[in-house]
Amino acid sequence: MTAKISYDDVEVGTELPGRAFPVTRTTLVQYAGASGDFNPIHWNEKFAKEVGLPDVIAHGMFTMAEAIRVVTDWTGDPGAVVEYGVRFTKPVVVPNDDKGALVEVAGKVGAKLDDRTVRVDLIATCGGQKVLGRSQAVVRLA
Repeated sequence: MTAKISYDDVEVGTELPGRAFPVTRTTLVQYAGASGDFNPIHWNEKFAKEVGLPDVIAHGMFTMAEAIRVVTDWTGDPGAVVEYGVRFTKPVVVPNDDKGALVEVAGKVGAKLDDRTVRVDLIATCGGQKVLGRSQAVVRLA
């Protein structure tokens, strides 16, 4: 499978369709089971607060994985992602209610590179605060 987006049709500044990802305590427990990361800061409110956190927080790798979905949805091919990296700037705090938290992700092409690749710059926020910094993916296009 190859990316459904053509390198020739993309310009610097091209915006990717943004997405919002709900995160609940149930989501975190499911992710813990899938990833094997059972750190209690991701599911135990009492423990999270005892170690100085405001509440239970989402796994950093979970937040990172949700953000890259904007890119993989855009390309139509997860294998098109050549590189991906982020800096974790703020935790995603997940309250114990029906709403949980909402991670909003926007992306745009920041540069056209060699070999039909582009750099996509992502912005991930939760509650109006940036939760990932320098979130960038290099993607090979058709």
